[in-house]
Amino acid sequence: MSKWIWVAAAGALGTLLRVWISGVIQRAAGAAFPWGTAVVNVLGCLIFGAAFAALDGRVSVSPTVKLVALGGFMGAFTTFSTFIFEAEALLADGRLGVAALDVLGQSAAGLVAMVAGLALGRAL
Repeated sequence: MSKWIWVAAAGALGTLLRVWISGVIQRAAGAAFPWGTAVVNVLGCLIFGAAFAALDGRVSVSPTVKLVALGGFMGAFTTFSTFIFEAEALLADGRLGVAALDVLGQSAAGLVAMVAGLALGRAL
């Protein structure tokens, strides 16, 4: 049970950091483009990649530490980093078509689902 408490605590920290960084960037940049989200997403990819590489060979840690760092903290900081990590893994496997389908498909489906969800929420 304690591993799930650590995941939750790391997730809370990731969430708080995401909201703070995004807010600081967005206030500084203005409302013309969602720079806060963009910066957090790209920063999340950088951190996820560095953490995964470090935890996957250079540093010996338990599976629980990987879960807390990548699933808890990074999962709450940005799921975009996981999305891009999985797409990169497809590219690394030489599966360009599947990677393109993944990125374009999830983006399009997410946009359609958001529009549908907004319509549903407004209809209630």
